[in-house]
Amino acid sequence: MDPHISKPSSLRSLIVHSWRNRNLIYQMTKREIVGRYRGSAMGLLWSFINPVFMLTVYTFVFSVVFKARWGASAVQESRTDFAVILFVGLIVHSLFAETLNRAPTLILANVNYVKKVVFPLEILPIINLGSVLFHSFISLLVLLIAFFIFNGFIHWTLVFIPLVLLPLVLLILGLSWFLASLGVYLRDVGQTITIIMTVMMFLSPVFYPISSLPKNLQPVIMLNPLTFIIEQARAVLIWGKLPSFSGLGIYALISLVIMWLCYAWFQKTRKGFADVL
Repeated sequence: MDPHISKPSSLRSLIVHSWRNRNLIYQMTKREIVGRYRGSAMGLLWSFINPVFMLTVYTFVFSVVFKARWGASAVQESRTDFAVILFVGLIVHSLFAETLNRAPTLILANVNYVKKVVFPLEILPIINLGSVLFHSFISLLVLLIAFFIFNGFIHWTLVFIPLVLLPLVLLILGLSWFLASLGVYLRDVGQTITIIMTVMMFLSPVFYPISSLPKNLQPVIMLNPLTFIIEQARAVLIWGKLPSFSGLGIYALISLVIMWLCYAWFQKTRKGFADVL
């Protein structure tokens, strides 16, 4: 098959091709997850140990050392609440940052798929996202277990967490296609994205509530695509509140448009991959 032939870029073609290659996506995602810990004695158990260890450290540092409290409700908080609230933000940021940090090298790391094999390159970002989602799910499970241990209950509103994360997942997938393509032509993209992801962590309410910022800075922080999702995730997981369905709907619509545009960009620019690589 000629790699220079234009590929379909409609949303319908994306859905059809993804469904047609679902078994390949599943097998390669599984290989990616297992491969991360290949050769280690405990294997996949590390995916559970890592978030447990990190949450333990956060709990100790913020509840014992700094005695931190979150916002105006500090009087009613337990000593461990800050660490759990913080962990929600870190899970969302990690999902976003880890996926996009890998995206610029997805094609570069699979040159054989471009040159020697007829392979659906468009599924590589999906596989990458699936692998990161698996580890985010494990971290979320650790969070819920810790919340139950600390508080003795879990809010029923946690059932909305897939709905909360879906718009962000669509955005991440779209940006992954864009960065995977751009990374082929501009090799400095990977280093740039790493810096941007670090900046975004501190410009989103991971370590602090939005209410602690001056009024004139709060709209700026809200422009960060992570801010709304982090706030909604905390609402359903920590505070037991219903999410903003209208806000999520608007976010999902914008993310869907961005995803389609980025997918179209990837399909258009992939014709030059073989020449550059």
